[in-house]
Amino acid sequence: MTVTWAELGWERLADGVGRCRLPGWDCTAGLVLGADAALMVDAGSSLAEGARLREAARRLAGRRVTHLALTHPHFDHVFGAAAFRAAEVYGATGTDALFAPGGQGRRALRADAVAEGLDPGAAREAAEALSPVRHEVRGEQPLDLGGGRQVVLADVGPGHTGHDLAVLVPGAPAVVFCGDLVEESGEPQAGPDAVPERWPAALDRLLVLGGDDALYVPGHGAVVDAAFVRAQRDALAARFGVSR
Repeated sequence: MTVTWAELGWERLADGVGRCRLPGWDCTAGLVLGADAALMVDAGSSLAEGARLREAARRLAGRRVTHLALTHPHFDHVFGAAAFRAAEVYGATGTDALFAPGGQGRRALRADAVAEGLDPGAAREAAEALSPVRHEVRGEQPLDLGGGRQVVLADVGPGHTGHDLAVLVPGAPAVVFCGDLVEESGEPQAGPDAVPERWPAALDRLLVLGGDDALYVPGHGAVVDAAFVRAQRDALAARFGVSR
């Protein structure tokens, strides 16, 4: 039995498009519904959180999640991915290599998760279970979810990381899931895998993708508009000394 977005504590953004703000790290997870398929955007910070998202999506869509898009390879966005084993998993080019069993990428994700406060056992379990990214996106890739619902997956980075994927849902309004290229609830975080000199250009690509009237969904925080993204682009350019 399907329910409304509000009944599950999700925010409806457009027809068949919504998101929730997960507890702990205030990380966004999104859901896009088509007639034949359901796309989850990001998977949460643990297998338990991923399972809760999977169940919420099943109740909202009336079907299982068929596609999962990972906006970037940080633990709070990907550690729930193994809860969606039946889904086709998408990420920006180069993401899958970071998830290689026994590799440095998995160890780094696990260490970062524990440093940020995730239970060590949950971090180990999630890191060991990471799902492979079966579809790596280079440039822009359309995805047909049925019933006229088309989305576009776009490799818009590097910026926040070396592997930043955005998800455009065309419509009135269009909705752009930005990952942590855009943050509203705090200053954008630039860790050791950030590419600061390319970050402002990545935001320019987001703005071209969505346009002036789109809703831009940050990786953390409230939904923003194009003016906010432009202001954050300019602030990042100044912060990192990138000439425009």
